Amino acid sequence: MKVQFVDFKKQLQKIEKEIAKSLKRTLQRSDFILGQEEKLFEKEFAMYCGTKYALGLNSGTDALFLSLVAMGIGKGDEVIVPAFTFIATANAVSYTKAKPVFVDIDEKTYNIDVTKIERAITRKTKAIIPVHLFGQCCDMDAIMRIAKKYGLKVIEDACQAHGAEYISPRSTVHSPQYKKAGTIGDAGCFSFYPTKNLGGWGDGGMIVTDNKKLRDKLLMLRDCGRKSKYEHVILGYNSRLDTLQAAILRIKLKYLDKWNRMRQDNSRLYTQELKSSPGIICPTEVDYSTHIYHIYAVRVRNRDKVVAYLKKNGIAVLVHYPIPLHLQKVYKNSGYKRGDFPVAEKVAKEIISLPMHPFLTEAQIKYAAKTLKKAAED
Repeated sequence: MKVQFVDFKKQLQKIEKEIAKSLKRTLQRSDFILGQEEKLFEKEFAMYCGTKYALGLNSGTDALFLSLVAMGIGKGDEVIVPAFTFIATANAVSYTKAKPVFVDIDEKTYNIDVTKIERAITRKTKAIIPVHLFGQCCDMDAIMRIAKKYGLKVIEDACQAHGAEYISPRSTVHSPQYKKAGTIGDAGCFSFYPTKNLGGWGDGGMIVTDNKKLRDKLLMLRDCGRKSKYEHVILGYNSRLDTLQAAILRIKLKYLDKWNRMRQDNSRLYTQELKSSPGIICPTEVDYSTHIYHIYAVRVRNRDKVVAYLKKNGIAVLVHYPIPLHLQKVYKNSGYKRGDFPVAEKVAKEIISLPMHPFLTEAQIKYAAKTLKKAAED
């Protein structure tokens, strides 16, 4: 049996007619840059998240980068980021000439360890970028308390968490308090890379915020720094979300919650099949966040051998992420060394991402789980 990591064809079969109509409307209007579909998608995404504003960009990386720029972060500043995540989070800081300051992760959630943030703060620290890794929110109440105490900005990297909900500790049975990932800090950043839970047919990104001043600055930054068509008042960038991508994403947004629930169902079956297996560590779900399983990650010993066995038996697995950020060659001069972030280093050696998408069948999940258990036993 073959088990793909993602299955774009099955997704397309569900929405192909709607996508075709949406693209046809855009082609007929020929408003390919900041067109009607892009403006509508911004409104709908802001409404979905529960924020006042949403701004479409060309990538999640630029969403992070321009958020930092709009907040005035630059040379000589420091920004706290987790040591275990995709490199774009740190790169966005480096693009501004600020320094990414790494913090170890929590071994259960793989998100930033909030108990270690304060010791990384210096007089140069200007912001924290918590990453809602694999689809589960960080402990945002703790992070916001730290940010308030030290006067720091918070930019949520929600590039893997479209639709995940943070559950406030102040929630009660009669008065639940939920906030979407990306809506708690000063700005939230999303990626629409094709493999995301909400993915386009190319690159794309979004920033959400309730801050009008920040939104107005970002409008100029993403569009060549212009105030009017030929009046450029700040140094800006060419970072707009294509209207054709927005036309596709508008259709997919309608299905996001349903597809997330399907991912959650798939994760429960995986966990049911794997939880009693010695040597396999399944994902942990915390009580302060829903998990929308952009990635279903397990940990095993002898990872390379296990991966090879799974691939040999037709199961497409990936490794997110084998090298922690502080050990990446690009950051070799940042002052960090092996052993500085032991949890991130340990997780990076053990983690495997199993196939995860809404259209997995029960048979595929059980086959993948059975094969993984056999590989982990050997």
